[in-house]
Amino acid sequence: MASVTSLTASVHQRLADALSAALPEAGSADPLLRRSDRADFQANGILALAKKAKANPRELATQVVERITTGEVIKEIEVSGPGFLNITITDRAITENLAERYADGERLGVPLAEHPGTTVIDYAQPNVAKEMHVGHLRSAVIGDAVVQILEFTGENVVRRHHIGDWGTQFGMLIQYLIEHPHELDHKHARVSGEEAMSNLSRLYKAARAIFDSDEEFKTRARRRVVDLQAGDPETIALWQLFVDESKIYFNSVFDKLDMEIQDADIVGESGYNDMLEETCRLLEESGVAVHSDGALCVFFDDIKGPDGNPVPLIVRKSDGGYGYAATDLSAIRDRVFNLKASTLLYVVDVRQSLHFRMVFETARRAGWLNDDVTAHQLAFGTVLGKDGKPFKTREGETVRLVDLLDEAIDRACAVVREKAQDLSEEEIAERGAQVGIGAVKYADLSTSANRDYKFDLDQMVSLNGDTSVYLQYAYARIQSILRKAGEVRPAAHPELELASAERELGLHLDRFAETIAEVATEYAPHKLAAYLYQLASLYTTFYAECPVLKADTPAQIENRLFLCDLTAHTLHRGMALLGIRTPERL
Repeated sequence: MASVTSLTASVHQRLADALSAALPEAGSADPLLRRSDRADFQANGILALAKKAKANPRELATQVVERITTGEVIKEIEVSGPGFLNITITDRAITENLAERYADGERLGVPLAEHPGTTVIDYAQPNVAKEMHVGHLRSAVIGDAVVQILEFTGENVVRRHHIGDWGTQFGMLIQYLIEHPHELDHKHARVSGEEAMSNLSRLYKAARAIFDSDEEFKTRARRRVVDLQAGDPETIALWQLFVDESKIYFNSVFDKLDMEIQDADIVGESGYNDMLEETCRLLEESGVAVHSDGALCVFFDDIKGPDGNPVPLIVRKSDGGYGYAATDLSAIRDRVFNLKASTLLYVVDVRQSLHFRMVFETARRAGWLNDDVTAHQLAFGTVLGKDGKPFKTREGETVRLVDLLDEAIDRACAVVREKAQDLSEEEIAERGAQVGIGAVKYADLSTSANRDYKFDLDQMVSLNGDTSVYLQYAYARIQSILRKAGEVRPAAHPELELASAERELGLHLDRFAETIAEVATEYAPHKLAAYLYQLASLYTTFYAECPVLKADTPAQIENRLFLCDLTAHTLHRGMALLGIRTPERL
């Protein structure tokens, strides 16, 4: 089905045409249309246009109104104040437009991009042989939501999980495993994520203790780093053991987060090793990078340290080792020239903003990024505790992500059990997981990514306020009404007059497609969360003011069931784009 023209777009076009006719010199002027509490819409653009044309704004507004045909879409339009236009939509237009969205199935009138690009998105970047902590939550949750949203609009999306799987610590771990060969032996064929992480943590602590106390072991471990970088087969095989064990753990955490991670999407730091030397050569030959104190560096006029001296991006260290910059620049080359990306998106902590600013500018100078290929950091803030400080355990340790998720599920199960009427313990556990993980994701996604937010489980699993549970409850309530309707099916009746709460709900449903377009363009899932919360709030008002199954006529019952069902479809689709489940019963 073709995309559905929203009422906003339809009214906007009518006003723009009337403006151009009333003031030809204005060309294709923007009427600045927005939702209003004085009418359905208000247009404010005439004031600025009149000032520019040295015309009387109220007279110009009157001329525009004279050129608008009312009846089909616009019920009435009036001049207000110094030249505002207040516009009311016909009830028929609202219902007919919603019926088109309803008929469009899962897409709900959201168009597919005519000329989609290819976005490579770098998110969810845990480290091999290390526990995932609360700091990994935001990259995973925000990244997954942006992937879902971009794919829904038709963009070609390539996922990349740039895991930390290289570096000097692996010399220590591999050497320890060589000297203690049974540390990663499994007692049974299938090992859980918790067991895998337990094995790795135990091994890491033991290796660290010897490394810090035994100089001879430290020397052997450092030699092992050289073997690793040289591609020694035995060393690489043992390194692969650590990677594989870590993936078992990663997948268990991502499963708990209700996220799908494909093995082919995991391309860690090691994946670019063969490109590092050439990346340095290209930067040096082009003059983008220069030698400074034995290191290969890129300098920037506007980036200086506290002492006023330039702070360089070090691509290759003075000892010949490669840092993060060389890996990140090689990844850009791979993503641009091999994956044919038009957009590179990095969901990375705001504290790494300077690093990525320098990396992107270096890539631009090298010609790898340009007007046709752009890179963006979707920087995110910190997860805070209730005290407003970075989230830590009582002992001051970083909070394990698994512990956080398990606690959220436990709290949610308690909420579901309290509300459950006919659910088995198995169903309560299933709903509890969907509600708990949804609550954690929504709290993250309903906050603008670059802001910090407080992690408060009591608030997150509340049925009141701006929470995913409130949205899930609205969806489950609609499903209950549809079940009670029995043989009566939802059907649009454009001939009916709409109550105020029906109109408000309908006009908001009409904005779904333009909201998705804005969210995808700005990489702003929090705007989708805000839209869905307002939708659930408007539905709650509608539910309170407009009887559905006890409406006055059979046609009105069907029309209100239609509004219910379209609201449910929109909530379900919107929540799915945020990576959140909508249980049929709560």
